[in-house]
Parts: sequence; C-alpha cells; structure tokens
Amino acid sequence: MNYYSVTIFPKEPLTESYAEIISAWLSEAGFESFTEDEKSISAFIPEAGFNNKIVTDLLEWINQQTAIEWNMELIQEKNWNEEWEKNYEPVTISGKCIVRAPFHHPVPAIEFDIEIMPKMSFGTAHHETTRMMIEFLLDHNWSDKKVLDMGSGTGVLAILASKMGAENVLAVDNDKWAYENALENISRNHLKNVQVMQGDQKLIAGKFFDVILANINRNVLLEHTPAYLQSLRPGGRIYMSGFYEEDIPVIMAELERNNLHLLSKKQLNKWAAIAVG
Repeated sequence: MNYYSVTIFPKEPLTESYAEIISAWLSEAGFESFTEDEKSISAFIPEAGFNNKIVTDLLEWINQQTAIEWNMELIQEKNWNEEWEKNYEPVTISGKCIVRAPFHHPVPAIEFDIEIMPKMSFGTAHHETTRMMIEFLLDHNWSDKKVLDMGSGTGVLAILASKMGAENVLAVDNDKWAYENALENISRNHLKNVQVMQGDQKLIAGKFFDVILANINRNVLLEHTPAYLQSLRPGGRIYMSGFYEEDIPVIMAELERNNLHLLSKKQLNKWAAIAVG
C-alpha cells in the first residue's frame, strides 16, 4: 500500500502541545500516523483515503490559524521501513510494558515485552489513545477472558491481552495493511491464541466476548455500538478511546441508553478513554 505524507513546518517553535493540536486537526482528514522532530510534523494517510482538495483546504485553514509551510509526497510501500526507523522510539508504560521495534534491544526487567514492526498501522503506543488503552489493560486481570480488539491496527492491544492471560483474542481491522501488519506482529510475539480478521463490525455477529477494546474514533464508535452491545457477555466491559474529552457525554448517552455505565475514565492532554460495564 502506498501512503501520502504531509510534512508541516510551523513558523513558531514546535512545542509538544502545538504538535498535538496539529495532529488532531490532521486526524479529522483521515491521517492515521504521525511523527515529529524539532522543526516539523509529518502525517501519513493511505493513498486510497487521500483527497487532495480536502487536505489542501485543511492545510490552508490551519495556515490561517497559525502560520505554516508544508509539502506533500507520495511514499511508495517499499520506503515505509526507512521512514519509520528514522523516527520510531520504544515506549514504556507504567513501568510494566514496553512496546518496541525489532531493531531495539529487549528490556529484561519489563514484565510485558511487545515487539512491533512499526509499519504505517496505528498502534505503536506513541499516541495518547493507545497509551491509555494499554494503561487500562495493565490495571486488570485478563485470565480466561475472551477479548475483542476492534480497529486493531498493529495488534498491540490484542498482543498485550494475550500476554496477560486472555483465553483467546480476536483482532479486527478493515484496512488490509493493518491486517497484514497485525498478523506479522502476532507471529513476532509467538502467540497462538490471537486470531486476526480483515473487515468491520459485521464480522463479530454471533460472537461473544467478555471484554471489547475499541480505539477508533467517535463516529465509528457510535456506529459500532449496537454491534458491540450484541456481542458483549453479561457482566462484560467495553474500553473505548480515540476521541476527545468533550466527546464523552455523547458516547456515554448512547451507552447508558443500553444500561452500560461509566466505570472509569482517563484523560491525557485533550484525548480521553473510558471503561464501561
């Protein structure tokens, strides 16, 4: 799969919060992955999802809010490894879990060591939403649980659930690139109880889970909620992220109509994650 990259060069100093705001705006146009250095932010979107007018209009709008320069480039599939290796760093969460690439050394003292080949699938633990979902996982016992990882990306959440003792895990993503990447990553972590499927919520009809993990975005989560509810076992839990703090009320309104209640929430910068049951 080919990707388009957009690299933005802000005229003002590139702080962490500034980069997060720019990334959030680009997410609204379908960009899935982000890297940054001291002077620029790069965003990546599959060629099939790239709309030049939408992206150009967004960049011009951003320029009206804060002065920027930018360039766009079509990245051939063969170049993904070089692009990511330049920017990818391992991530340690709660002192218990490390998400690293094969070109990083293992950390023996870490309880859960996850090896991810960082192709352009979402879920490297650098984004706040993935980090919060991992924190939720680390806070609980997953022994003997049947788990669904919806919108699985790299498969990182499915992999962690398996390593934490889940009975079996189903990872679903509608993107062919993410599907293939998740298969590769599950093999790299030597897991036998994780199944990967390419498709959408229709794939889970007739299947039942103790835990549903969904790190996608607000609109997709609302669209998928009826399917999740049909597949959630009595007493089960749903963990969601991929949305902003201000989106929690509308998401909770839909869940509460179906007798699910907020158990806990996490907030990191502008992003949010919730646990319901």
